Amino acid sequence: MRLEHLLTFGVVALVTWFGFLYFWPRLLLTVFKRGLLRRGLGNGPVPVNTLDTQPAAQFADPLHTPTSGSRLMSVGVNRDTILTAGWLDLRQGPLVLHVPDMDGRYYSVQFTDPSTNTTFAYVGKRTTGTGAGDFLITGPGWSGQVPSGMQQIASPRRSVLVIGRVLVLSDSDIGTAHDLSRQLRLTPHP
Repeated sequence: MRLEHLLTFGVVALVTWFGFLYFWPRLLLTVFKRGLLRRGLGNGPVPVNTLDTQPAAQFADPLHTPTSGSRLMSVGVNRDTILTAGWLDLRQGPLVLHVPDMDGRYYSVQFTDPSTNTTFAYVGKRTTGTGAGDFLITGPGWSGQVPSGMQQIASPRRSVLVIGRVLVLSDSDIGTAHDLSRQLRLTPHP
């Protein structure tokens, strides 16, 4: 009887562990999606298929102004890039991501499949360069023509989490980096 209980406990523990591993990333992304769509990054709710950039003041001083030293040393997870984020729904068709000329500055735009929490594409200095460009974001099964001068980003799902980051070089560069971040834009594909 003890062996049966041990086997039953082992099976239940194993199923629970695999269930946790499978559902935890999805739960976290659902919470992030809800927060982004309802509260945004500090500017209020963010509609689906739009990007929101964190306020420059929030980046420079997330809790309070330091008494001395660089504002880049303020408390925070990532204190060297301005964050831009959005949630895409490609059921209505493709979207176009416009990236301004970053003039050699480091930036990245990450495309994540929220159902598996895996990144499937990047746009940025290391992958596409720092010049201005337009990128066609398409969902599964899309069979249209990619316009001349655009690169296609094919999403494995219709729902996409987009996270953009633009490097801030110094305290005096916060305004410039913030302006570049706000120029990352999404528009519907005609």
